[in-house]
Amino acid sequence: MVAGGYRKTADLPRMIPVFPLDGALLLPGCSLPLQIFEPRYLNMVDDAMSGDRLIGMVQTRGGPPHRPKLARVGCAGRITSYAETGDGKYLITLTGVCRFEIGEELSIQAPYRQVLPAWEGFAEDLEVADGDLEFDRQPFLAVLRRYLDHRGLGIEWEAVNVAPATALVNSLAMALPFDVAEKQALLEAPGVEQRRAALTALLEIDAAAEQDDDDDPPSLQ
Repeated sequence: MVAGGYRKTADLPRMIPVFPLDGALLLPGCSLPLQIFEPRYLNMVDDAMSGDRLIGMVQTRGGPPHRPKLARVGCAGRITSYAETGDGKYLITLTGVCRFEIGEELSIQAPYRQVLPAWEGFAEDLEVADGDLEFDRQPFLAVLRRYLDHRGLGIEWEAVNVAPATALVNSLAMALPFDVAEKQALLEAPGVEQRRAALTALLEIDAAAEQDDDDDPPSLQ
């Protein structure tokens, strides 16, 4: 069962606060650590802790910096870890519960933004998977290695080699430094198999770009 014990979308709240944060991807069943320091979001966490502990993570799609437009789909997470620091910050962990489509943003007097989420299209997020994803891991790991080498990034390969496929795909989707649109595409993938396909495509695009760089003729200076 997912965090919070929600069995069906009707059990989820009709209104949730949202935290717009580009590049921070949360997926159902996964954990996202956050450091909260802005006063409005400290207020948001306080209110969430006194209620159902749910916060919607969303990315943005342009608009004014003080109030950017929200992406169409986000993911609600439940606060499963909470600590305060000596300088007034909160260290929290959100565990992904269910994705949602933003139906309406509420016009209310609050320092943070709140929306009416439409959960119905993501009921499968609340279901416990019967088995792990099956796919040919070696070609995937080969293109992952090329991506990481191109970017100068490291990874614990021993952990990668033994990680369950679903956990591996979701953790890479959350952790790798894709741009906002790419992160959003990974979030909106209907299921983990589609997310794996999208992730593979992004890795292959980067690998192809690396090949193009290698093929460029040297400049004459």
